[in-house]
This record gives sequence, C-alpha cells and structure tokens, in this order.
Amino acid sequence: MLVPRFCVVVCLALLSACAQKPTSVTLEQNQQSKCPLSLHVGQQFILRLPSNPTTGFRWLLRDSAPQVLQSLGPEVYSNPEDAGLVGSAGVSTWRFQVTKAGEGQLALTYERPWEVGVVPAQRFDCTLRAQ
Repeated sequence: MLVPRFCVVVCLALLSACAQKPTSVTLEQNQQSKCPLSLHVGQQFILRLPSNPTTGFRWLLRDSAPQVLQSLGPEVYSNPEDAGLVGSAGVSTWRFQVTKAGEGQLALTYERPWEVGVVPAQRFDCTLRAQ
C-alpha cells in the first residue's frame, strides 16, 4: 500500500505546482483587451508599450494605480539591436510590484509633452484588480 500513497502524494504535489500563480505578468499595448486584469499581491507587473522618443512623443504616466501598485523604477526605453537604424522605434517598459489587494486604474498617454491642448496620439488605460 506504500506505492499508491506515494503516487497520491506526488500527484498532489504536481497539481499544486501547476496551480501556482506566475511571479510576474507582462502586458503589451495589443493585449489591452485583457483588461480589466486580475493580479495577485506579490506579483510583478510589467507594462511594455511601443515608443519612439526621437519623434518627440513620450508615454506619460497619468495614473499609476497607487492603490495596488508600487513602481520598481523609472521607465526604461530600449530599441531592437537588429534594427540598425538611428531613430527607429523601440519599447518603453515600466515595472511594478503588486503591494495591496484592491482595484486601481493604470493610465498613460502618448504625446509630445510641450504641446499644450493637443489630443494625445494614443492612450493606454487598464483597470487592475489585485487579490
């Protein structure tokens, strides 16, 4: 009877490993349809948006969902190394830690900061629900 019990213990361990929550969640602009997004306290949340600061446009953080998120640093811009073109588009990345249960709004606009009264070229808006 030792073998069947051992199999049950191993199976339960494997099932619990499959049910664990990922340690980080990444969201990109083309995945905005996944919003509202469910997160868990302790997870890292990574937001990646296409960007090209050489045009003067920047993503501006309008609402950082402080009710549920804590920033892990400033925006980081990177462009693909294989692009080989000066001024080519890249990706702006923000990293957050989910620190509290609740709901918050993450909102960014893509605009030229010096242009006053101009409608942003793009918007990113996502409701975050943390457990």
